[in-house]
This record gives sequence, structure tokens and C-alpha cells, in this order.
Amino acid sequence: MPHSFPDELVQAQRDWYTTYRELAASAGAGSRTTVLRRRLVRLSVRISAHPYWATLPGTAPAARMELKQMTWDARAPRRAPHHSPDQTP
Repeated sequence: MPHSFPDELVQAQRDWYTTYRELAASAGAGSRTTVLRRRLVRLSVRISAHPYWATLPGTAPAARMELKQMTWDARAPRRAPHHSPDQTP
């Protein structure tokens, strides 16, 4: 069943993937790596603690995967990804 995710939750997940890709592309870039890792942590907390998940008793894990797949597909490069959307956030 498709879920109607709140816009801020969708945007946070998109931002997470964008930041993750930036971090992967800048591996070993000193302080920039630290900034990106901290941003990932903040986004992870925002996503996992979002009140929307409490409205889905028993179905939150499936909805979480749907959100990840939806945002991964929308932002993914055209070549095969190195990491699958089932990784943390």
C-alpha cells in the first residue's frame, strides 16, 4: 500500500542520500568529511524520530523501506548504485 509521506520527511530522506553521495565522493577530504558525517547523523535522527512513524503501528518497517526506495530512485545516478537503499537511512 503506498503511503502519503509528509513533505519534510521525504525531503530529509532525499537530503540524507545527497549527503551520503557527497561523503562517498569526498572520501578523505579532511574537515569536509566531518561536516558531512555530522549532517548524516542529524538527518538520521530527524528521519527515525519523525512523528509520522508512530501513526503506522505494525507497518512502519515496510513504510520505511518504501520511503527509502522512493527517494533513492528519484535521486539515483543512471549507473548502478554502489550501495542499496536498504542501508541505514
